[in-house]
Amino acid sequence: MGFDLIAIIKSIGYAGVWGIIFGETGIIFGVLLPGDMLLFAVGVLSAQGTFDINVMAIGCFAAAFAGNIVGYEFGRWLGLPFIKKYGSRFVTEDHLDKTHKFFNKYGRSGIVVARFVPVARTLAPVLAGIARMDYRVFIGYSAIGAAIWGAGLPYMGYMLAGFIPHELIDYIILPIVGAVILIMAWPYIAARLGLTKKK
Repeated sequence: MGFDLIAIIKSIGYAGVWGIIFGETGIIFGVLLPGDMLLFAVGVLSAQGTFDINVMAIGCFAAAFAGNIVGYEFGRWLGLPFIKKYGSRFVTEDHLDKTHKFFNKYGRSGIVVARFVPVARTLAPVLAGIARMDYRVFIGYSAIGAAIWGAGLPYMGYMLAGFIPHELIDYIILPIVGAVILIMAWPYIAARLGLTKKK
C-alpha cells in the first residue's frame, strides 16, 4: 500500500496526533490537515491497544480547544490583512466568504457546527476573533465543540472498531468518516445547494 495511514499514526504517537489537531484548529495553514479521519482512526487504534483511549481523547479535546483559542487570538490581533498577505495560497477569498456566510447562518453555535466542516473549523475561530465575539461565549462554545469533535470522534472510532477488520482499516475509515461529516454538515450543505425550504 502506497499510503499507510495506520502506520503513519502509529509512528507519530500521541504528541503527533495532538499536534495535528491543534494545527488544524489553531493555525491558519491547518486547512490542509486531515482532522476528522485522524480522530476516528486513533479511536480504532486505541481499541486495538495502540493508544489509551481516555488519554488520547482528553489530549485531542485539549488540543482542539487550545487551537480555537489560538485561532481567536490570531484573528483578534493579526486579522484579515495578515491572512491575505501571507496565507492567500492556503486560504482563498472564497474560503473566507463561505465561512463568513456560515457564521451568519449559525451565529455563535457556528463555532460548534464548524468543527465538522473542513476549512470552516480552521477559519471560524479566526473570524470570531476578527469580529471580537464575546470571549466568554467563544470559550463556552469552543469547549462544547472540542468535546463533541475532538473527544467524540475518537470514542466513536473506539466503539465501532470491533466491526472493522484490521487489514481493511485503511480502506474503511475514510468512507465512514466521510459519511459522519456529511451527516453533521448536511444543514450547511443543503443551504449552500438551495435544498432547504424557505419559510
